[in-house]
Amino acid sequence: MGDLILRVAEPFELKAVLDFWHDAAENDSRPVDTIAVVEAFYRRDPEALILAVDDTEIVGTIIAGWDGWRCHLYRLAVAPARRREGIGGRLIAAAEERFRILGGTRADAMVLDANGRGQAIWARHGYHAQPEWSRWVKPI
Repeated sequence: MGDLILRVAEPFELKAVLDFWHDAAENDSRPVDTIAVVEAFYRRDPEALILAVDDTEIVGTIIAGWDGWRCHLYRLAVAPARRREGIGGRLIAAAEERFRILGGTRADAMVLDANGRGQAIWARHGYHAQPEWSRWVKPI
């Protein structure tokens, strides 16, 4: 293991990020990610995709989406072999710092009800379920 660094993704890494999500992220109950969708997202807000990188290996990701009004967190994922090393917490902290710089005041994270591991990390970092709200979705 080398030195773990957190940084914004580079365009040439998007395919590797997509492959990483296939192995390390929760992929149930969501549309299939494609390179075209990831590239379109990246063109819109390239600083939103934060990576944890060890040497040249991607070991974690988070998307810190900012629409100018709300702060949204997506795709927190850590390589299975690297979990419980604090990488997820560092990614959350980096995303929150991005939001502070942009003027955000509250962040929300999308976590599947059945994803107990995901719920646990968010809870450890001060997030809680908000039962008075429900997410409404419609495939387009």
